[in-house]
Amino acid sequence: MICSLNPPWKTMLSLLLTTMMALQTMAMLEVNVPEQPVVVLHGRDAVLNCSFSPASAFNLSDLSIFWQLTDTKRSVHGYWGERDQLVDQAERFANRTSLWPVQLGLGNASLLLSSVVVADEGSYTCFVRVQDYGSAALLLLVAAPYSKPVVTLESETNLRPGDELALTCVAYGGYPEAGVIWQDGGGRNLTENITTSLVANEEGLFTMTSVLTVVLEPNSTYSCGLFNPLLGEEGYAFVTITGQNMAFPPVALWVTVGLAVCLLVLLIALAAVCSRKIKESCEEARREAEEAKELEEEESKTGVGARRRAGDESGGSAYSLIQEVGGKNVMGFKEENASLEDIFNGLIGPLKMNVGKDF
Repeated sequence: MICSLNPPWKTMLSLLLTTMMALQTMAMLEVNVPEQPVVVLHGRDAVLNCSFSPASAFNLSDLSIFWQLTDTKRSVHGYWGERDQLVDQAERFANRTSLWPVQLGLGNASLLLSSVVVADEGSYTCFVRVQDYGSAALLLLVAAPYSKPVVTLESETNLRPGDELALTCVAYGGYPEAGVIWQDGGGRNLTENITTSLVANEEGLFTMTSVLTVVLEPNSTYSCGLFNPLLGEEGYAFVTITGQNMAFPPVALWVTVGLAVCLLVLLIALAAVCSRKIKESCEEARREAEEAKELEEEESKTGVGARRRAGDESGGSAYSLIQEVGGKNVMGFKEENASLEDIFNGLIGPLKMNVGKDF
């Protein structure tokens, strides 16, 4: 009897070929996932699509599915032996993952991840084994819309042309980092003069603050534009700085005060002049009234004198005096050249007679 033994190297070669053929056979299972990143809104559910195409019909008892984080290899969801296997599942995925059991036999190994948060963002690998083996990785991205941006001034008072002014644009609750663009009223890009900061809250959502420094000009308009790269959403805010927001420079202030004082003095002087003119006009009117009254009295006296002269001329060279005493008339006539004594005796004589009779 002749025994023939293979050399050791031939045995090793045979094992190597067998291993390579096995690996080649396992790699024949095709696993498909989306090529583009899966974008999901913060707080919503995400479907991580994964499908496979077995070479032939299979039993679910032969199917194994395993989802894990590509970078850390942490377990997200496991399935084999016709049931979910969650013993090794990472704690933060507890009660948040599930498959579609009725579609497993159709080659659907997709994973439902509920209530997505920022921390869920990353690469996920889908492993599938039936009789063959295959895997593929996809990228999950989380997005959250920012609030409408608001632009505020560093200070709304004591502003002067030529001063440097800080404009602040703020938006809340967004993810990921948004693009910011500042423009003036003419559409000129001012983004090179900005400083932007992000602060994350406990959920990982950002508060974005962008500060633009400009040289102040009166009646200037500035806009802050916000762009979310994942959602394609844009938000804008505008601010216009008018003369009401600006204080006068010191020189202009003193000039204004000086003009106001001059105007006040001018008004006071004008009021004094007007008052004096009115007083003079009143006095002149009073004098004219007095003069008119005096003139009227003089004219009245002149008329009486004229009438008396007319009466003298009609009486000739003699004149008569009539005196009524006790109801009787006493008349005496004298010549023009009669003395006052004669005239007096002519009047008193009858008066004495009448008085004596009365007693």
